[in-house]
Amino acid sequence: MAGSTGRGRASHHVVIGAGLAGAATAWQLASRGHEVTVLERDRPASMLGSSHGSARILRYAYDDPFYVRLVRDARVLWDRLERTTGARLVTPTGSVDSGLVRRPAELARVLERVGIEHELMGAREAEDRWPEMAFDSDVLFHPAAGVVDAETAVRTMLDLAVAHGAVVHEGWEVASVERVGAGFAVTSDDGRRIEGDSVVVGAGAWLPELLGGALPLPRAALDRIPPLRVRQEQVFHFAYMDGPPARSVPTSIHMDERMQVYALPGGRDVEGRGHKVAEFDGGRVIPSAAHQDGVVDPANRARVVDWVRRNLPGVEPVPYAEATCLFTSTPTEDFVIDRVDGITIVSPCSGHGAKFAPLIGSLAADAATGERVEPRFALAP
Repeated sequence: MAGSTGRGRASHHVVIGAGLAGAATAWQLASRGHEVTVLERDRPASMLGSSHGSARILRYAYDDPFYVRLVRDARVLWDRLERTTGARLVTPTGSVDSGLVRRPAELARVLERVGIEHELMGAREAEDRWPEMAFDSDVLFHPAAGVVDAETAVRTMLDLAVAHGAVVHEGWEVASVERVGAGFAVTSDDGRRIEGDSVVVGAGAWLPELLGGALPLPRAALDRIPPLRVRQEQVFHFAYMDGPPARSVPTSIHMDERMQVYALPGGRDVEGRGHKVAEFDGGRVIPSAAHQDGVVDPANRARVVDWVRRNLPGVEPVPYAEATCLFTSTPTEDFVIDRVDGITIVSPCSGHGAKFAPLIGSLAADAATGERVEPRFALAP
């Protein structure tokens, strides 16, 4: 067992899942002096989950000041991670929000209230500044936004966890979690067994599968967890018309009566020579990650291509690469980070969780060790 940390008795925590949430939680727990074992059914940042690839939006523009402040707190931890490790985890790009339903002016008022630098401008001024883009409304720009390299972040946080004594097991598919005395035993599908004092489940879109079978939670506890909706989404990559731009193209979110679309520089993904574009909540609902088939929906592709033709004149309007990914959402799009019957549920997804990863790890570690739980993310009483 690890030694005392001054933050309560050191324990052995078994973390299920090695995506952003699991890696961040493992890092935080291990750095506090706890014994940590991470169990990953495939490999860290697996293509079967929600944390693969190098491009996730880090933005401050929310209509809720709570989340704006949360991004601000998370960014402090991102910066600290970069300084500690020398890894490049966030690439500054700035971000633009547009579309009448996106309500840029209202978002600007929220950023003003929290003290985040921003500009509100007309469509023509925005097009003069970013000729790669076209706009149909006023535009909000905030320069502090950027792109998170999700896969590098997972590796970096796991490396830190291992440096503090954590152990990571790949290819460990959880078959059962059983109560053993005051703790738990986690058994794999091939009969391997790990015992620990607590279990932390950061399994992303695999969580509904575990809730439906492997986790020993009574009905009363399960009823406190909000419904989790998993979507198999699609992302498309469009090549820049004149090659990679000399300066960063901002990330963007556009929302009108028809659809909500997000776009960002594609990072290293599929050769890194284009823009990544996707419709938010445009994919089909599936029971869990176990039911994904990796097949892109032609209707979704057509909607996104049509949007690109109208709104991104700086890219070729035919995607050169495409893939599916998984979003796991609660009805309110708030996260779930709470402990019930010795098991900590960590579901910081809802299609906007990546930017918060290091902070999510801290909040989850607090929950797993019996410290304060953020009320907004607590389970229903």
